[in-house]
Amino acid sequence: MSINQSKPGTRLIHGTSLAITLAVIWFLLSGHTAALILGLGAASVVAITWLALRMDLIDHEGHPTHLTFRAPFFWVWLLWEIVKSNLQVIRIILDPKLPISPRLFTVPLTQKSDIGRVIYANSITLTPGTISLEVDDSRIEVHALTAAGEEGLANGEMDRRVTAVEGMSK
Repeated sequence: MSINQSKPGTRLIHGTSLAITLAVIWFLLSGHTAALILGLGAASVVAITWLALRMDLIDHEGHPTHLTFRAPFFWVWLLWEIVKSNLQVIRIILDPKLPISPRLFTVPLTQKSDIGRVIYANSITLTPGTISLEVDDSRIEVHALTAAGEEGLANGEMDRRVTAVEGMSK
């Protein structure tokens, strides 16, 4: 049984959210305000939403409406971490001694859903100097350019923030 069938009202919430998202993106990309073009855009949004609902493609992971309110705070924090990591990597590259100490290690996963694991693994990879190599149900194998990269993940801050975004705080 799909998630949409198990929770009444979920299809309506996700379908409405998808339609609004598609309409906003369509309008921002097209910028047209003529009645005919707006009507055709609305018809496109309705048709795509109907097809997605009919094919049972809209669920809590395909269109994660539960992340809507918590995610922007996480993205701001992650952007700042990316900037800081970029500066560290630039310093390493510009240092004539090239002070790197590559390492492989694993970090535990506390996320319970696939989307939580994906957000965590992608957040690690987006942060310069680290890359997620393998993800399973309980851990992520990571390659880091320096010991500082390993220490940054070992403190668990990113894991806690992703878990909070996912909505499954410890």
